Amino acid sequence: QVQLVESGGGFVQPGGSLRLSCAATGNILLTIATMGWYRQAPGKQRELVAETTARSINYANPVKGRFTISRDSGENTVDLHMHSLKPEDTAVYYCHTILTGQDYWGKGTQVTVSS
Repeated sequence: QVQLVESGGGFVQPGGSLRLSCAATGNILLTIATMGWYRQAPGKQRELVAETTARSINYANPVKGRFTISRDSGENTVDLHMHSLKPEDTAVYYCHTILTGQDYWGKGTQVTVSS
């Protein structure tokens, strides 16, 4: 069984920064290729924020230039560094991975951007 454990998030004023971290735990015998972050704002669908795969790093257009996704080599962890945060970034952020064809999700962490 794979679990994704998230940390970080919280309340920040517009223009501020936050870092989210996620670690995959469980019976994992290899380095996971795909790990990333999605978010869901109230009344909206869950959407991709950023994702790393074996071949590429992908960012949603609204966060390009402001967010950076990173992974430690050989580790099943993923961080999301968020800068120049805007009120529209307010959402629950979910860690996501795909392992042996199955999707796994974290429980989510709240990010609130407000003055």
